[in-house]
Amino acid sequence: MQLIKFAVGDDPTPHVGLVNGDTVILVGSGHRCLSDLLHSEDVEREVRRGQEVAGRSLAIRSVRLLAPLDEQEVWGAGVTYERSKVAREQESDQAATFYDRVYRAARPELFFKATPSRVVGTGQSIRVRCDSRWCVPEPELALVLSPSLRLVGFTIGNDVSARDIEGENPLYLPQAKVYDSCCALGPAITLAAAMPARAAIRIRMEIERDSTKIYEGETGIARMARRFEELIDWLGRDNRFPGGVVLLTGTGIVPPDDFSLKAGDVVRIAIDGIGTLVNPVAQGALS
Repeated sequence: MQLIKFAVGDDPTPHVGLVNGDTVILVGSGHRCLSDLLHSEDVEREVRRGQEVAGRSLAIRSVRLLAPLDEQEVWGAGVTYERSKVAREQESDQAATFYDRVYRAARPELFFKATPSRVVGTGQSIRVRCDSRWCVPEPELALVLSPSLRLVGFTIGNDVSARDIEGENPLYLPQAKVYDSCCALGPAITLAAAMPARAAIRIRMEIERDSTKIYEGETGIARMARRFEELIDWLGRDNRFPGGVVLLTGTGIVPPDDFSLKAGDVVRIAIDGIGTLVNPVAQGALS
């Protein structure tokens, strides 16, 4: 079962729909509708109930997909794949030992990534900071969690990161990670029961520039050094999330060191069981 958040035409009202092939069945409308469904005790039952009340179908191509969140914060987990550890060590010789330690430590690296206003959906532009010369996409499986930190679903995340800023000094991590349009989520949320077995889930990324594919990479969730349950447990220590939370689980796909996103690039991230998140790239301050 997959849910999308969408709008129709110029109407800004958000709707929630159940994906059924090339159509979407309206489940409900309103600012908190997605959260009300996801945070219920029986999500599938509430979706069926909403479907019975609303019920009309639309072609997916006729709607405008929105990022699948309402008031949820987005957090990230770092250095959960060995490839990511190596890349972070290459960013800064001074920080190499810190990244090696956190990869092997009991406590994971967890950081705040974005408020909902800083998140874009599929088809919308992610952004390179105006003061960054080395910016990369980070394709990640995202956990969708209820206020009680129950894992209710999965979506695709792109944790866009300014590697030069983080590499200059690890204390600059918030500036490297958190800014307008720094994160993309979508295109849908697949409920947990509908996902493939974790060991079988693959993540693929392609980057296109001037209509030519300039990078592609692939990895599997089985290569993660941390379990989802472990990350969720640490995230919930001394933290409450009244609106729920989305947790990015880290990246195992890292472009070469001489690569940086440029305005006009297109990033495609596909994850088994969810779909494909597509984002063009913009650079500089928002107008």
